[in-house]
Amino acid sequence: MWRMDTKEDLIKATIRDLLRIAKTYSRIEKLPIPVDDNLEVTTKEAHTIQAIGEYEQINITQLASHFGITKSAASQMVAKLVQKDFLSKRQAAHSNKEFELSLTPLGQKVLLAHEQFHGSDLAGLIDSLSGFSISQIATLSVLLEALGSVMEQRLLPRGKK
Repeated sequence: MWRMDTKEDLIKATIRDLLRIAKTYSRIEKLPIPVDDNLEVTTKEAHTIQAIGEYEQINITQLASHFGITKSAASQMVAKLVQKDFLSKRQAAHSNKEFELSLTPLGQKVLLAHEQFHGSDLAGLIDSLSGFSISQIATLSVLLEALGSVMEQRLLPRGKK
């Protein structure tokens, strides 16, 4: 058991808990989501499909920004999803270099399956957190924002920090 004699000890314990949660989430991202009897998608694929379904005329640069990943990684995921017939890619009207992404009918089916699959998780989380006060939830939000900021700084090239 970790000692928590000081504020710094409590901060370190909290960071350990958040890192454990992040690792668990990473494992969850790899689990398949059943779409129908013959089709499963990864959670990562489903989240990409969800983002494209929620934002009309999103492009690869915006998708990369949404997930905090490189344009190359977003482009690779999009190519994979286009190949599986979940997405369509069309030339943007305002640019020869950009493509707008949209869901195919099969992509819409995946989006619905994803919403149903995670709907109970979200409802359970909302139910669990509803017992906390607004100030406790606000504190959690600020804590997560600070942690996210430190993590984003870590991803920047050495000279840009």
